[in-house]
Amino acid sequence: MWFQALSVAEKIYFIIAVVASALLIIQIVLMLFSLGGAGDFDMTGDVDVNMDGVFDGDAGDGGLSFFTVKGMTAFFALGGWCGFAAQMGFQGNIWAPILIAVATGTVALLGVGFAMRGIAKMQSSGNIVKHKLEGLTATVYVSVPEKRSGRGKIVLTAQDSYMEIDAMTDEGERIPVDTQVKIVEYREDFALVAKL
Repeated sequence: MWFQALSVAEKIYFIIAVVASALLIIQIVLMLFSLGGAGDFDMTGDVDVNMDGVFDGDAGDGGLSFFTVKGMTAFFALGGWCGFAAQMGFQGNIWAPILIAVATGTVALLGVGFAMRGIAKMQSSGNIVKHKLEGLTATVYVSVPEKRSGRGKIVLTAQDSYMEIDAMTDEGERIPVDTQVKIVEYREDFALVAKL
């Protein structure tokens, strides 16, 4: 059998590449059918996790995040295939394939990070009139930490579009998932909310 004839290193690269590629295909299919956000859930404590793989701690700086499930899957998929090809080309040399796999995987990780950042900017920079969001009701879907100690997320439909917005609160306790909130004020890149 072809697989049995591979070296141990080639088998490892091949298995990593196949598993990561399968996961990547599943993620793409879920995104195409808009199911990526359907399974959002909230963990108690200081970390919020949603199904697109973004881990939001209390720091919540709204910056560029590379270490998402999508990014890591792309890292292992591309890195695995390139490592597999390099291992077959560099028989007996273990370091060259590792360096090639890590380098190409890192390119994939950065590419996905910048692509997701660009998509998020396009979604949030449309024709939204921010001050018109003030006073509207929204639903918390990633819990909002107390006293502006971090960011959560809210969802609402306004101005003929479905919106997902970063949110903070001045309240003394965390606002849990599925709570109805009022947008008190809209800042540059987040909404200040309060429980109804």
